Amino acid sequence: MQAREALLDRAMGPMRRRKSSEKLRRGRRPSEGLAFVARDPSDEIVGTVRLWDVTLGENGPAALLLGPLAVEPGLKSGGIGSALMRHAIAEAARLGHGAILLVGDAPYYGRFGFSADRTGSLAMPGPYERHRLLALELKDGLLDGAKGTIRAAGRKVKALDFVA
Repeated sequence: MQAREALLDRAMGPMRRRKSSEKLRRGRRPSEGLAFVARDPSDEIVGTVRLWDVTLGENGPAALLLGPLAVEPGLKSGGIGSALMRHAIAEAARLGHGAILLVGDAPYYGRFGFSADRTGSLAMPGPYERHRLLALELKDGLLDGAKGTIRAAGRKVKALDFVA
């Protein structure tokens, strides 16, 4: 956990904890079986991604929120982030999840099938850039009619828990 947090600080900076996505993760554990790291040959963590359970609006469908995706700054553009993304998407689909949302750059995440085409009626809690709210349907039609503010769901962290 400490190694992952240190990597996130190096890759994303101290302001990462103020993002709207972080509000949905705070006090929660990642979705069961959907927390991944990449390690180098010396077993150091060089990449990480986790997916979190959310609800799309009040009483809306369940989905996942991806993030943050981070790679050791000196190793960017080496394919680590892409490999983590492909693995996370495949595992989410294998586990039966219906959609993944994220806040990120469309040019990067578009190559994995994410777009803002289905997120116009959804909102993040707190400030965010609307055009950066992207989604990938894993089950056709899951986002049909989804509207409202995305809400945290899933397992809460207890006092003695350690987040995976």
